[in-house]
Amino acid sequence: MAFNRCFFNKGSLIFKPPKKSIWWLRMVVWMFSIVCGVYICYVSLRQISAPSSGRLSRVELARPCKNPRIEPSEKPFLHYPKPKTFSRAECECNPVRYFAILSMQRSGSGWFETLLNSHINISSNGEIFSVKPRRANASTIVETLDKLYNLDFLTSASKNECTAAVGLKWMLNQGVMLHHEEILEYFMSRGVSIIFVFRRNLLRRMISDLANSYDKNAKLLNGTHKSHVHSLVEAEILARYKPTINAAMLIANLRQVEETVTKALEYFKSTRHIVLYYEDIIKNQTKLIDAQDFLRVPRMELVSHHVKIHRGSSSSLVENWVDVEKALAGTSYESFLEEDYKM
Repeated sequence: MAFNRCFFNKGSLIFKPPKKSIWWLRMVVWMFSIVCGVYICYVSLRQISAPSSGRLSRVELARPCKNPRIEPSEKPFLHYPKPKTFSRAECECNPVRYFAILSMQRSGSGWFETLLNSHINISSNGEIFSVKPRRANASTIVETLDKLYNLDFLTSASKNECTAAVGLKWMLNQGVMLHHEEILEYFMSRGVSIIFVFRRNLLRRMISDLANSYDKNAKLLNGTHKSHVHSLVEAEILARYKPTINAAMLIANLRQVEETVTKALEYFKSTRHIVLYYEDIIKNQTKLIDAQDFLRVPRMELVSHHVKIHRGSSSSLVENWVDVEKALAGTSYESFLEEDYKM
């Protein structure tokens, strides 16, 4: 078989492939190109078909949830969070309301929060800003709130994907007063409603606060400190301690607390809010209905397992009651000496 022909010209050796070899080579390359092109197109179409349908489904899920029955004035307070940690599934278009319980220590806010959390549709996640790094500055506060209201801040109070109201308990001394301008801006832009929970009788609050501070070190319950208890036995043990009140500083301390409450109400007066008092909730159970209506959740009977620690008259709870009476007599705080509710 003659594959190549050789020609000698002036000492040069030249190889010339036959023309038939060039034709067949071109045919092979051309056929190979067609086969490869068809295969590549086929594989590509198969690969993009599944993601394409997935994108379509995601587009459908991303469509805004519409409810023609919602009043225009309510729309700023209705949200449809998309948590990163779980899927809201069939509840994706169930609106969620954002709220914050603003209060002061020993004002009944812990008890009130347990009542709210007994509702199947409410999740209040406690004092998440008791952890100092979360309130280090306005940026960390906003970051924490974003995580909370996106339903990604998981606590024991977290409910299922059909939560209708999510919030927290926030003490005024946990960055609220310090960063009130940034917090107000956040609440207004994100449609966060506020539930203020305060105590009318600031003297009773002081007694509870002093006793709680003492127990942080004394740990009267078998070496364990508890701010709230769930049994009468534990409550009676803690109530045995009677704090001594600094009578000389009593008026100034009460005035300082009073001014803090007044400032907080002034700072956040432009928000959608409700003001509740511990004594009123105890005496009038309809206040709990008001709270549920405020959050726009179905009315339910709310329950709490908290047991009140300091019962009875104030005179039985303070070591130097005579000094307290003298300090408050004839002042605007004299009414605090009287019994304002019974349990």
